[in-house]
Amino acid sequence: MFPRHRRLVTALIVTLTATACTAGSGGSATESGPKAEAPQTIEVWHGWSAPHEVQAFDDAVAGFRKLHPNITVKLVKGQDDTKILNAIRSGNPPDVVSSFSTNNVGQFCSSGALQDLTPFLKKDKVDTSVFPQTVQTYTQYKGVRCTLPLLADDYALYTNKALMKGSQPPKTISELTTLAKKLTVRNPDGSIKVAGFLPSVTYYEHVGEHVAPSFGVNWLNGQGRANFATDPGFTKYLQWQKSLIDWYGYDNIKKFVHSMGQEFEASNPFEKGKVAMAIDGEWRVKFLQEEAPTVQYDTTPVPVNDDRQNAYGGGFVTGTIIGIPRGAKHPQASWEFVKYLTTNTDALVTFANGLGNVPSTIPALSSPKLTLPPQFRTFLDVFKNPNSTTIPSTVNGGDFVVKFDAFVQDQWEPGKVPNLQQGLQSLDDKVNSALKLAGG
Repeated sequence: MFPRHRRLVTALIVTLTATACTAGSGGSATESGPKAEAPQTIEVWHGWSAPHEVQAFDDAVAGFRKLHPNITVKLVKGQDDTKILNAIRSGNPPDVVSSFSTNNVGQFCSSGALQDLTPFLKKDKVDTSVFPQTVQTYTQYKGVRCTLPLLADDYALYTNKALMKGSQPPKTISELTTLAKKLTVRNPDGSIKVAGFLPSVTYYEHVGEHVAPSFGVNWLNGQGRANFATDPGFTKYLQWQKSLIDWYGYDNIKKFVHSMGQEFEASNPFEKGKVAMAIDGEWRVKFLQEEAPTVQYDTTPVPVNDDRQNAYGGGFVTGTIIGIPRGAKHPQASWEFVKYLTTNTDALVTFANGLGNVPSTIPALSSPKLTLPPQFRTFLDVFKNPNSTTIPSTVNGGDFVVKFDAFVQDQWEPGKVPNLQQGLQSLDDKVNSALKLAGG
């Protein structure tokens, strides 16, 4: 898994007819198609496209090729969820797919687009306790485990040492707010020259999905319905966010955002010394190492609201997922590939080192072969922290997150919401209507 830019929270509102999750005709999924020992070629789709990403994936697969010389693995880069679902619907899917969006697991599993891997796991007696609890949560939906984790992403606070001017990284939201104001440098016209911290959801990884957990939010209630108007954490988050936006000036933030470089290029404003503190994924360590090696920085857990200081150390966790599509022509060989890539410690460590991502099994997390910089330790700790959270799965993917960020960006930040409670209630109604329409 790699940069969250590939894993943007998008709701794939695609209707898929759930059919038997077997490949070919007759027999169970674990027995259909050619035997794993037979000579065959499997096609594997993944989303990575940058040269170092593609190479990292190929390096991770090298061990599988040696172990299974009879299976030729054809890797196809740059594939997203829309392409994957279109291929499945057309009846001509690849044998294995990986996705950057855990938000779509509910849709993948409930529709049968990806096969239930439980029979394969049971047949080979794979102990799923090798996967931390958080990743076990986001790889299944209502008891159907149609994916397995393939590396993980989590989020922490990056601080530019030079811009911090001796200040310690904040642990609470109030400390973050104070530092954001202290470290901000304005131009003579009041516009932003250097931002201490940008609270807007339009700033790369500062979307609600990554920041709101600091306020202890529960996205859905016990009935699986939207919780925005009921959970006080959302109100606290939004009121804090808006107060800091107003301090900067909404127009100033818009101007600064429009002037920013690309998130995954050397022009990234944190790498250029234009932002003192930023929430970002673990991959930024690798980018800084390659694109801005002279920048001195720290990584620490994302600050938490002042009434949740005992939760400090956790963070938002997600990851790349991998599975076998409905209609795959070589399910047994595909399973051998999925099992190897998700449980083999050397493969995961090789992949993690190449991409700068978090290994997704407990043994790989403690492997002495991990060769990532010291700043990466924060992400390993966040990943294992019991206070870390992820996004719940729904039948229509991340639609509720998409609607929330749209509400924040288009209505809340510009000051178009006269009554926050009413606005959140209206948002709840829209999300719940969409869930109902999707069969949730």
